[in-house]
Amino acid sequence: MGVPAYAKRKKRRLMQLIRSRVRVALISSLLLPMSLLPTPLHAQSSDWPTKTVTVVVPFAAGGNTDVMARMASSHLSTALKQSFVVENRVGAAGALAAAYVAQAAPDGYTLLFGAAPQIAVVPRIQKVNYDPLKDLAPVSVFGTGPFILAINAGIPAKTMQEFVAYGKGKKLNFGSGGTGSIGHLSGALFVARAGLDSVHVPFKGGGPAMTSLVGGQIDMYFGNASEIIPHAETGKVRILGVATDKRMQQLPNVPTISELYPNFSLNSWNGFMAPAKTPQAIVDRLAQQVIAAARDPAIVAQLTKLGIEPNGTTPQEFVAQIAREQPQFDAAIKAANMAQ
Repeated sequence: MGVPAYAKRKKRRLMQLIRSRVRVALISSLLLPMSLLPTPLHAQSSDWPTKTVTVVVPFAAGGNTDVMARMASSHLSTALKQSFVVENRVGAAGALAAAYVAQAAPDGYTLLFGAAPQIAVVPRIQKVNYDPLKDLAPVSVFGTGPFILAINAGIPAKTMQEFVAYGKGKKLNFGSGGTGSIGHLSGALFVARAGLDSVHVPFKGGGPAMTSLVGGQIDMYFGNASEIIPHAETGKVRILGVATDKRMQQLPNVPTISELYPNFSLNSWNGFMAPAKTPQAIVDRLAQQVIAAARDPAIVAQLTKLGIEPNGTTPQEFVAQIAREQPQFDAAIKAANMAQ
């Protein structure tokens, strides 16, 4: 039995209606205003920044990291003609700030001004909500804070060799600004390499540790140049070495610890990182301006006064630096018995 004529007519009308609606939808899409179309990613990258950029700092206001972040952000605001605003997110040794940025949109408007511990140390000694190598993109190191080995001036040792000889057979103690800090790890690695017997004494910050070193309550301390050099100049403490790859310009006569114990370089760099998958054009433009800031004579003078060595690295140099330093941090973490 054939299909009734009225059914065929109904089917034809339905098909005509569908084709008509498809044509209307197609024409409407062609007439859609350009302003409503998605902006190509390359256009977004080339225009960056078009609004305020948030620079997240993992430490409290007033410290060296915060001061450097504000110094760099001021330069970037002027150079790129948009506000770079510092936001302090404190907690979990910087892990909270790092995780916040790692989970932010990869559009260049949320950046981390972090330090070595958030990348090389914290993820290896505690559980964190980010992968330092997969979730964050290195941009540029702005400055490096050299760590200096100092001892109480009452100890009869003028060199590292003499101090190690003095410490053999004794129960020494060394202080730090906190458990898991670079000062703690530096001290633990030095003690292990030198074969000394020493107890770690953690303090709530470098200030109290420095006070105890001057007072003789602790024997040795790895601290920032800005903490130690003023006391060394007054004879209250004695500087024995620097935990840097090469000798410091401020202390040309002080040997590096690696001259006695090779591959001993534990510095606290501070630099910009972005969420992974941030367009390379944005990363490169930001790095170019950070490099310019780190080489500005006025900024160099300010950093030097703080005991900070100006850097300014390319993203590729930053990546290579992280990879080069990690084995030493791992050795220090193991020496401090802090590996997970």
